[in-house]
Amino acid sequence: MSATTITTFAKWQVKSENLETVLHLLADLSQKSKAETDNLFYQVFQDKSNPNVLVLFESYTDEAALTAHRNSAHFQEIAVKQIIPLLENREVVLTSELNLN
Repeated sequence: MSATTITTFAKWQVKSENLETVLHLLADLSQKSKAETDNLFYQVFQDKSNPNVLVLFESYTDEAALTAHRNSAHFQEIAVKQIIPLLENREVVLTSELNLN
C-alpha cells in the first residue's frame, strides 16, 4: 500500500423526505469516523441552493486507513445499511494530492 494520503469527496443527493434522518445519522457517523486513528479530518457541507445535497470531505493517512474505515462496523451499519438507501444519488471521488512543485 502507498503511504499517500487519500482524500474522499462524496456528493449525496438526499431524498427530501429523508433529510432530517440522514443528518441525524450523519452526526453519529461523523463523530465515529473522526475518532478513527488514521482519520485526518471528516467534514460535511450542505449546498446553499439545494439543502438536500450534502458534500462529505474526508481524509485518511493512506489507502489501508480508508479501507479500514469502509470496513468498520460504524460505516457498514450507519452509512451502508441506513444512509445509502435514503439517497437519490451518490457520487464518490477518491483523490491523492498532486505535488506540483
